[in-house]
Amino acid sequence: MRQHGGKGQQTGDRPEVRGDLGPAVELHGVRRQYGRGAGAVHALAGVDLALPRGTFTAVMGPSGSGKSTFLQCAAGLDRPSAGTVRLGGTEITGMNENKLTELRRSRLGFVFQAFNLLPSLTVEQNVLLPMRLAGQRQDRRRAASVLAQVGLADKAKRRPGELSGGQQQRVAIARALITAPDVIFADEPTGALDTVTAAEVLGLLRHAVDTLGATVVMVTHDPAAAAWTDRVLFLADGALAGSLDRGSAEQIGARMAALTSRPDARAGVAA
Repeated sequence: MRQHGGKGQQTGDRPEVRGDLGPAVELHGVRRQYGRGAGAVHALAGVDLALPRGTFTAVMGPSGSGKSTFLQCAAGLDRPSAGTVRLGGTEITGMNENKLTELRRSRLGFVFQAFNLLPSLTVEQNVLLPMRLAGQRQDRRRAASVLAQVGLADKAKRRPGELSGGQQQRVAIARALITAPDVIFADEPTGALDTVTAAEVLGLLRHAVDTLGATVVMVTHDPAAAAWTDRVLFLADGALAGSLDRGSAEQIGARMAALTSRPDARAGVAA
């Protein structure tokens, strides 16, 4: 697969996204508190945002800014203490655990730093696992198609241990794409990869957005990785502390440095 440049294609090159479908991800007044009283930790302190479909968004912030909590609440992996979350137009805040699990399996994709592949399964079986868990027919043609999209058409019968780290992350991306999810959440997807391999993986995520119409939300600490996205959202002290559209790695790095050096960075800054 041809790797896109760090800024991706222009908007006009993308498939048309139906505006009437609404945002892919919406958070309204989302707060997440751990503990009570004087020792309470406010991991999210009131987050409001809407992420359009067919976009690639990075979420960045200093250590302890709430990035991981944001992803967990947005993906339905953790419940906010207050506020509402909508995925693909469906409010998930009050869902019971069974329905929430079903939604995650059928309508969300996940890519993690550690790949999270099952070593006893073949590449094809790993890719088909979300369909199997969701009780859907396991479509081997669909699996072959997404493996071809990530450049692994000839690896379907291999096991993860026979692949490089970059190839394993490609399998994870194929697995995330298999159900054509509303949103793909990526948590430090290049953290365990070298620079060249990381660029290949980011190019695949960029391709999924530009060509397949996917929506990707990526938590990262790396300005070079964030430079592949359409927009970077910055978090500080559990709240949005600004954003940057199609910034370069240098611009993103400068914003991160400013946030890290100013404890009150989020004060008075619009998202």
